[in-house]
Amino acid sequence: MALVTEEIKANAEIYYGDETCQVKSKFLLTEVGLPNGLLPLQDIEECGYVKETGFVWLKQKKKTTHKFEKIGRLASYEPEITAYVEPNKIKKLTGVKTKELLLWISLSEIYVADPPTGKITFKTPTGLFRTFPTAAFVLEDVKKVPDVKKAEEEAGGHKEVKEVLSEGSTSF
Repeated sequence: MALVTEEIKANAEIYYGDETCQVKSKFLLTEVGLPNGLLPLQDIEECGYVKETGFVWLKQKKKTTHKFEKIGRLASYEPEITAYVEPNKIKKLTGVKTKELLLWISLSEIYVADPPTGKITFKTPTGLFRTFPTAAFVLEDVKKVPDVKKAEEEAGGHKEVKEVLSEGSTSF
């Protein structure tokens, strides 16, 4: 069952293509004050953002697993990931799990403290949480301000935006 309905898409900025969606997802994470390496997805087909509600979704071709080397933890990403973003926080997260001992545990919330402490906290639906250094989720090789237009041209990605944005807009 798809979590993203046509009704939601009608009010969203939607982008297509892996390279464009990679740039947009990292830009959004940075814009809300979270590390840009939290969602190391592959082959992203579609991503969208409803600015009014903060609802975000990412669709990739298949489920992926990633090991965060700096903390030695595995994370699993379903083909469809949804969440609501707000400053310094991702809440109502679906499609992301982490391996704890021998179990895969769903994550429901990710947040950093304000003012920044250099720590990021991952919370489960049951209220359990674990805190790690924020630096473990930062990609150093990504530019501070991504060239979205260039990425869209190179990827041949298409974007569907419900409103006209000016050339220098910093919208998701």
